[in-house]
Parts: sequence; structure tokens; C-alpha cells
Amino acid sequence: MNGASREALAAARERFDALTDNTAVDATKLADELAAVTALLDREVSLRRVLTDPAQPGEAKAELAARVLGGQVGGEAIDLVSGLVRARWSRSRDLVDSLEELTSAADLVAAERAGTLDDVEDELFRFGRIVSSSSELRGALTDRRASVSAKSGLVGELLGGRADQRTERLVIRLVTHPRGRSLEAGLDELSKLAAARRDRTVAIVTSAVPLSDRQKQRLGDALGKLYGRKMHLNLDVDPEVLGGISVRIGDEVINGTIADRLEGATRRMAG
Repeated sequence: MNGASREALAAARERFDALTDNTAVDATKLADELAAVTALLDREVSLRRVLTDPAQPGEAKAELAARVLGGQVGGEAIDLVSGLVRARWSRSRDLVDSLEELTSAADLVAAERAGTLDDVEDELFRFGRIVSSSSELRGALTDRRASVSAKSGLVGELLGGRADQRTERLVIRLVTHPRGRSLEAGLDELSKLAAARRDRTVAIVTSAVPLSDRQKQRLGDALGKLYGRKMHLNLDVDPEVLGGISVRIGDEVINGTIADRLEGATRRMAG
């Protein structure tokens, strides 16, 4: 997002955090209601355009949103949506993208309250690795001909009883309403959003063998000092790296594997 949309989303995040700091707010219910609003505005393009029209007064747009949503969702969801439509947006689609982020954030708040946020983070990462390694599974989850119930059922078979219920909810929502994103991109966004709940950055660590708890602690501390913020490690084991570790943080890769050094030596010899 750029310009006005970025500022609007930042303000919406602050309002969302202030709201969900109150434990009396049912975060799971809020997630369901925001998901319903997201689906509505994604489907009703004309309504979305009216609610993001910069020529219309913000208060008038908020009143329209309240009339449309009244009786369908609770007061907390209406207040959040009203705040969103009062703001200025660079593109009407940015409003829906922001609502979708807040929907996922509400489920993550529920996980945080239950003490399972770390589990959800790890499960999203591991599910992403499973999807990327199985073209058959990816095809089934992204098949446009498959019904919502069929995709939901498949995710339930894969994660039901094996993962936190919030993980299952997030993945089901992603595969049934991808909104033009690839499955991998959507899972990556969810993983980053989960990390942001604790103000941490995700580091994807690949090693030839599993790291010990002491090694993970030392690596996390070292990366935290290097980047100046808390670091959450998503661990992946790949025997092909031969030795050492590879760390990816966003677009930056720190590669200390034997395979990488061998490849570099081969290039130098060939050159």
C-alpha cells in the first residue's frame, strides 16, 4: 500500500489494538464478523467504491456502513469498519485488504490469549512447507472448481486435531477466499502477521540437521543483536545443504552452508 492507504491502515491497526486490549471483546467472534464484511465488500464493488469515494464526507460513509451492517455484525465490528471508511484510500481494494488483515489479526489475538500464538506461527510455517513440497496437495487446495465445503473439509482432514484451531481457521479462510493470491504468498503473509503480534521478525533457518535448543537460543540471540529486534526462528531441515546453516530474513539471505561454499568454489574454478 502507498500514501493514504498506508496511513489509513496504520490508524486502523491502532484502533484494532486498542479494542482487542479489552479481554471482554470476543476476538473469535470479531474475526468471523470482519470476515463477513470483507466478503461483502469484496463481492459488492459498487458499495466498496462508495465507501472509499474521496469526494464523500467521511461521516456520511461511516453512517452508510453502519446502516448496511446494522443487525448483521456487532458494535465492535461496526466501529472498526466505520473508522476504516472515514479514512482516505489510494485504491478501493486497499480497504478490503486492510479488513482482511484485521480479520486474521483477530484470530491471532484469540491465539495469543490462549497462549498458543507460537504454536500457530510454527504450524503456519510447517503447513507452507508441506504445500510447497506437494504439487498434488497444492492443486487440490487451489482448484477453482472445488467447492468451499470440499476445501474446508480437506483442511480439516489435514489439520483437525493436529493443529491449533486458530491455525485451521486461518488456513480455511485463505484457501476458500484467496482473493487473487497464491497459497504460498497467503501463508507467508499470515506467518509475518503472527510474528508482528509479538513485534518479532521471522527468520527462516535451513540446516542439514536439526538444531539443538542451545544452538537455536544462540542463533536467535545473535540475529536479535544484529537486527536490533526480537527474532522468531522458523526451522527447516534440508540434507542437501550438507552442513552449516542458511538464514533468510525477508529478501536478505545469510548463507553459511557447505553446499554454497562448494558452489562458489566451483564457479571460481570454472571462471
